[in-house]
Amino acid sequence: MNLINNSKTIDSNTSLFGLLGNPVSHSLGHLIHNQAFFEKNINALYLPFKITNIKKGIQAIKELGIKGVSITIPFKQSVIPYLDEIDDLALKIGAVNTIINKKGKLYGYNTDCNGAIKSLKKISTIKDKKICIIGAGGAARAIAFGIKKENGKILIVNRTREKGEILANQIKGELISILDIKTKSPDIIINTTSIGMTPDIYQTPLKKDFLSKKMVVMDIVYNPLHTRFLKNAAKKGCTIINGLSMFVNQGAAQFELFTGIKAPVDLMKKIVFTTVFKSRIMKTCKNV
Repeated sequence: MNLINNSKTIDSNTSLFGLLGNPVSHSLGHLIHNQAFFEKNINALYLPFKITNIKKGIQAIKELGIKGVSITIPFKQSVIPYLDEIDDLALKIGAVNTIINKKGKLYGYNTDCNGAIKSLKKISTIKDKKICIIGAGGAARAIAFGIKKENGKILIVNRTREKGEILANQIKGELISILDIKTKSPDIIINTTSIGMTPDIYQTPLKKDFLSKKMVVMDIVYNPLHTRFLKNAAKKGCTIINGLSMFVNQGAAQFELFTGIKAPVDLMKKIVFTTVFKSRIMKTCKNV
């Protein structure tokens, strides 16, 4: 999708928004937000910024007058001390994925939580279900607190035990090892890590031997839409949920925080699906 051809003329009145993270090359946020700006006739531009220091990134928001940003890996938690005010939900979760700049004061929000729960509830009930979350970062925290609110029973699996214990204690869940997944037999497994994300598409957070037909398996990675993890789950007969719905839901909520205008959700979903599908076809053709 050609950004310039699909955007309004960029001028001194153009509002600037963006993404702060590392990496950012996988992100399709600039596509959905810029097309949504165009659709709603808003003179604004959204750009991805790969940064290594979140403190300097926050300073740049203020210095450049950036109106709002999305926050991604690995800064959703570390960004919090640099904000002026934090929404109650984001504060409770302990992770921020959206910042709004209001006259130099920075306000933090979390749209991951509701975005993920909305996606999951389309496929499965949550109450009393045993749900295993792989990861303990910002996205994991958002999803865990959402599941807790819906009265799900939470199991946490994380590479770093200390970080996993902190989250498990906060949401009154249980920290387990990967090997425990077989004996615990969860109803739902959710990957909240970046494992399997473009360009490392052959990696998986969990071997297929740990999966069973009765499970619902969700991956928050949306590029590719069908990760190796989800492909393995599908082969096992699991019900699968890709990251498209969560990404669009949280992105739409961000757009509404950015603009105060209802987001064109169907358009955003179409853009992501078309872009990822087209990328997959092009890669297949190169390998022929």
